[in-house]
Amino acid sequence: MKVMVIGKATPDTEAGVPPTPEAMSAMEKYNEALIAAGIKVEILGGLKPTRFAKRVQFSGKNPTVIDGPFAETKELVAGFALWEVKSIEEAVAWAKKSPMPADSQVEIRPLYSLEDLEAWDRGEKR
Repeated sequence: MKVMVIGKATPDTEAGVPPTPEAMSAMEKYNEALIAAGIKVEILGGLKPTRFAKRVQFSGKNPTVIDGPFAETKELVAGFALWEVKSIEEAVAWAKKSPMPADSQVEIRPLYSLEDLEAWDRGEKR
């Protein structure tokens, strides 16, 4: 199963504070451990603070562009990865080993699969 692992923003990530060399090294070792364990890491990326971002709001015929920064840091995404895992439980177990800083959060979201789409075509709920 594929999951997106979403690192939530913190005041530091929104301020553009770079990770320490120690934090970068710890994350590199963590990612190497994921790969060594057979977790396929397809994409891995960090996002710039929302002061560099744009949102496109769709309402009616004319989309509106909203400039960052955006409020509510806890709802913002600071980084992401796509993993291929055996189960959501495996993803949770690996996420718990992440060297994320204190007072941060990771969200794990399964991606729809071809089987999910085929089930919809058959009228099944998933």
